[in-house]
Amino acid sequence: MNYFMNKPLVSVIVPCYNQAQFLDDALQSVLAQTYTNWECIIVNDGSPDDTEEVAKRWLAKDARFQYVYKENGGLSSARNAGLDFAKGAYIQFLDSDDYLVKTKLELSLEGLQEETDTIVISNFNMFSESINDLQNPFCNLKTENFNFRSLLFGWDYEFNIPIHCGFFRKKIFDDFRFPEDLKAKEDWIFWMVSFQVEPNVIFIDQSLAYYRIHKTSMTKDLKLMEAGSLLVINHLKKIVPPEYLTDYLCFALEKKQSQITNLKLSLANIKNSRGFLLLEKIKKNKVVNFLFNKLK
Repeated sequence: MNYFMNKPLVSVIVPCYNQAQFLDDALQSVLAQTYTNWECIIVNDGSPDDTEEVAKRWLAKDARFQYVYKENGGLSSARNAGLDFAKGAYIQFLDSDDYLVKTKLELSLEGLQEETDTIVISNFNMFSESINDLQNPFCNLKTENFNFRSLLFGWDYEFNIPIHCGFFRKKIFDDFRFPEDLKAKEDWIFWMVSFQVEPNVIFIDQSLAYYRIHKTSMTKDLKLMEAGSLLVINHLKKIVPPEYLTDYLCFALEKKQSQITNLKLSLANIKNSRGFLLLEKIKKNKVVNFLFNKLK
C-alpha cells in the first residue's frame, strides 16, 4: 500500500524547556519537510526563557504549528502532553535542540509498506554549532540492535537510539505514556516496552536525524543520569522477565565495578605523574607558599 495516496497526518511533538535559543533550528527543520501533511505540537514545559515568544512567531508563520503550555513536569510529562494533543496517525518526536533532515517524514512513511510495520528507525549524525559541520555519531545503529535483549544489555554500553531517529504508528502509544517519575532513561523504557511485542521494524541506514551537542544538554548532567539509572530499575521489573532481569543486574553491577576500577587507576596514574609530584613539592615549599600568599 502506498500511504502517500491518502496523505495521512503526521504529528511532530517538540517538547521544550529553557532551550529557546535552539528552537528556531528545530522548527525550521519541520517546516522544510518534503512531506507536507503534518502538525507540529510545540509543548512549552513551563520554560522561564522566551520559548513562548519564539513558538508564537512560528504559529503566525504557519497554521500547522500548534502551541501547548503546561507547568513544568519534565521531559516525559511534556511528551505525554503532546501525545494527548496529537491528531495524527503517525508520531515523530523531536527534542527542541535537535534537527530533522528534510526527507525524514517522507522516507519514514515510504518505509511503512505493510500494516504490520509499526516502527521506522533511521541512523543519525551529530553537530554542535551548525548542521553544515556534522560529526560522526556516538554509535552506528545496526539492524541487530533492534531486539529486546540487545536493548536491555547494549543500551548505554554499545548504543543508544535517539528518540527522533524513530517514526511510529500512533497506535503503539494506545497503552503507553512516558514514565513521569524518570528524569533520565525514559527513552530506554519506551524502547524496551515497544520491543516487548517484537514489532516489525524498518531500518533506514541513512542519517535522517541530527543530534545536537551542547553543554546544557540533559545527557551532560551525570548526577541526573546516575539517579535515573537507579530509578529505572523499578520500571524494568515490570517489563523484563525475571531471568533476564537477574542477568541484567549482575551485568550492570559488573560494568559499574569496572568503571570504578578504571577511575581508581586513572587517579593513581595522575598522582604518580611528574607534574603532580612537582606540584606537591611546590605546595610543601614554605618559601613559595609565603610569596604566593603575599601576592594574593
